[in-house]
Amino acid sequence: MTHTQETINYVFDFADGNMDQKDLLGGKGANLAEMTRIGLPVPPGFTIATTACKTYLATGDTPAGLAEEISDHLHRLENVLDRRLGDRDDPLLVSVRSGARFSMPGMMETILDIGLNDESVHGLAKQSGDDHFAWDSYRRLLQMYARTVLDLPDAVLQPALAAEFAEWGVSTPEDLPAAAIERTCELLKRVIAEHSGSAFPQDPLVQLDHAVRAVFSSWSTARATLYRRQEHIADDLGTAVNVMAMVFGNRGGDSGTGVAFTRDPGSGATGVYGDYLQNAQGEDVVAGVRNTVPLAQLEIIDPANYAQLVTVMATLEHHYQDLCDIEFTIERGRLWILQTRVGKRTAAAAFRIATQLVDEGVITLDEALLRVTGAQLGQLMFPRFAADHDQPVLVSGVGASPGAAVGVAAFDSDAAQRFASKGRPVILIRRETNPDDLPGMIASKGILTTRGGKTSHAAVVARGMGKPCVCGAEQLVVDVEERMATAPGQVVIREGDLLSLDGLTGVVYRGEVPVVASPVVEYFESSADLEGAQEVVKSVDRILRHADQRRTLGVHANADTPTDAQRARRFGAEGIGLCRTEHLFLGARRQFVERLILAEGPAEQQAALDELQPLQRADFTEIFRSMDGLPVTIRLIDPPLHEFLPDLTTLSVQVALAKDHGEHDADTERLLGAVRRIHETNPMLGLRGVRLGIAIPGLFAMQTRAIAEAAARVSSEGVDVRPEIMVPLVASDQEMVLVRAEIERVLAEVSAETGGAVTARIGTMIEVPRAALSAASIARHADFFSFGTNDLTQLTWAFSRDDVEASVFPRYLDAGIFAVSPFESLDRSGVGRLVQLAVDEGRKANPDLVIGVCGEHGGDPDSIAFFAQAGLDYVSCSPFRIPVARLEAGRAAIAARSTTSDTR
Repeated sequence: MTHTQETINYVFDFADGNMDQKDLLGGKGANLAEMTRIGLPVPPGFTIATTACKTYLATGDTPAGLAEEISDHLHRLENVLDRRLGDRDDPLLVSVRSGARFSMPGMMETILDIGLNDESVHGLAKQSGDDHFAWDSYRRLLQMYARTVLDLPDAVLQPALAAEFAEWGVSTPEDLPAAAIERTCELLKRVIAEHSGSAFPQDPLVQLDHAVRAVFSSWSTARATLYRRQEHIADDLGTAVNVMAMVFGNRGGDSGTGVAFTRDPGSGATGVYGDYLQNAQGEDVVAGVRNTVPLAQLEIIDPANYAQLVTVMATLEHHYQDLCDIEFTIERGRLWILQTRVGKRTAAAAFRIATQLVDEGVITLDEALLRVTGAQLGQLMFPRFAADHDQPVLVSGVGASPGAAVGVAAFDSDAAQRFASKGRPVILIRRETNPDDLPGMIASKGILTTRGGKTSHAAVVARGMGKPCVCGAEQLVVDVEERMATAPGQVVIREGDLLSLDGLTGVVYRGEVPVVASPVVEYFESSADLEGAQEVVKSVDRILRHADQRRTLGVHANADTPTDAQRARRFGAEGIGLCRTEHLFLGARRQFVERLILAEGPAEQQAALDELQPLQRADFTEIFRSMDGLPVTIRLIDPPLHEFLPDLTTLSVQVALAKDHGEHDADTERLLGAVRRIHETNPMLGLRGVRLGIAIPGLFAMQTRAIAEAAARVSSEGVDVRPEIMVPLVASDQEMVLVRAEIERVLAEVSAETGGAVTARIGTMIEVPRAALSAASIARHADFFSFGTNDLTQLTWAFSRDDVEASVFPRYLDAGIFAVSPFESLDRSGVGRLVQLAVDEGRKANPDLVIGVCGEHGGDPDSIAFFAQAGLDYVSCSPFRIPVARLEAGRAAIAARSTTSDTR
């Protein structure tokens, strides 16, 4: 029998793909293919698929047959352009660029001008009639090859330029005469040979092969790995490689390069936005090494190409139905489109653009809801600077990513990380950032550069992270070696000095500027009319209202005080999912807890409980009034009693010192005896929650009576009271049976005493793995479940959260054991399976069982989507995260409908 082996293709011409092939061609390659398909002026080329990269990363070598495929497609490209790669008389030159499934700006490698060598550089000079252009192109190739393929640091390469800079009194290679750049090229080749052990390859095909391998390898660099972790991008996707015929923006005054946005990525406003740099290549714009002019000025510089570019922008936005980010080059008066993608944008821009596109009839409100995220809404709820401060302006630049940031000045990535590790907020100050600055950018609250604009590396990365950024603050002179910067008026900023940065206006202040609530938060807090509100507030309100119409998941609040309850209601909460009674025992009330613990015999114990009851009742009364008509879930006391008492060691030292001075304090010694008596090696696994209620007779009864009496009192005022009583840390159905009987007894007693029926739903937290595994038996005695995912995560992973987040998690994150802390986003494969099991088994045993979650995960966007899929009835989170939860619950509902329709 003959078996025919299927041929695997790894290389695809731009004319052979489309925008739906991002998994295979990467985002850049798929979009180049799409633009080619719809007839836009894209330089010809081909894409090496992500599958080739995956093989390279797995085996350390390119897949069999790849070299032959590349050669075949290169010949096609040469035939189309009637030029040969590296030809000595009229050379074809190509660029080699990365292009992953998801945009990773600046994180992987690019090499330009592949095909130049000691002979073809003369052919390029003759063909172009411009020696300076030819030698500068060769210089760029040598520098990029050294950095990218050979991993040589700039510190090794810069001396080759520094001598010529000094001799000619210039600061950029473009300002050097051709002869000086030619000498620089010779120096760079010498440096390459000395530091790599081999000469710069003169064979263009070897250059191309090395460049492709370098791009593949750049997927695994530390900065790319860190970026993927930050953006939650999978490590196994790999990158495609795009090989494109070079077009040159550095051919004189009729040439240039730029980046265009079809709408303002900072604010969402309509119009022409972007940067343009005359007589330059694209790397000069993105790197920020030369300051650009606003794209609108291209209409004056080159009216014809400006008009064509505006037409291309409109075509792409209509085609992609979204804000597009477009890279372009003008070569000798001819426009070329080098790349497009759905553009990164600030949170404010995301909401405004989504509703604009709805109003323009481009997308539906459902699609608009899917275009924004809970994380973006969370960013909009961050504070901003107060208008009435008196801090002096230090310098101004381009507001590249909005938001208010206050921190100490740090002049490199290491310093930023060092300050941040000590808990100090940081403003990272650089001339321009590059991908190696990513760890410092992550550690910083804000970023300030003296070069670049809204499309520079700093701006793009900061917007993606939601961090304030100011670029192009040219008046600031940075001296990294001296760890200082000088502003106009000879104002000196040293490392560690405090700065305040406004990423919207581009203004940087000396010292600390007070911050105020965001306009979105002010709107929620005031419940004001939308008339006169900022456009972003109107957009947020509109999308949130639509999310409320679409979602099936309820949104409750974790609130322990009347103030929290009222705020939660203003923010859209539909009830309280967790009111922690232990918080009501803190402060001045600790004395009553101490009396309870020190009580000798049932009589003293009951007396202590009787003192606590009216205080608890008063707390619940105000919360019930605040939540008129909405459910209030009150958790009975959960923490171990040691949390309400002095530290054992501190108290022991206090008593010992008193004895040394001949003093005797009977009360303190008695308290020490009680602390020793209840001391536990691991109190979080000891006498707490339901165990505490069973071990101290009358404790849960006192709390239940306080709840019932408060409910009766408020109900008599005409308030619609809906109490729910939650028993914590249940692991056995027998625990639930015992406590439920006690709660029902007290409710009946209060009903008889007040003459009115006092009812409450009785349920439990599912926070112990055994409870999840025994959900069916527990559900028969519960009206509701509420997952306490904080403890459930701790107990499932055997983590002590307070310890591992500092000692274990950094290593685990670096090693890729998990991509994000399981306390930040729910561990779906472990804890999530327990949740799903408990939902399924609990509902099977009790079809009327109401199920929610009240851990921190209830406000996490990624986790909310899981809870919706798992079939929960509601999530509960802190008041300020309620709008985020409402939004994500709506998104989850639409995504679920889409998935259902796709499987029909």
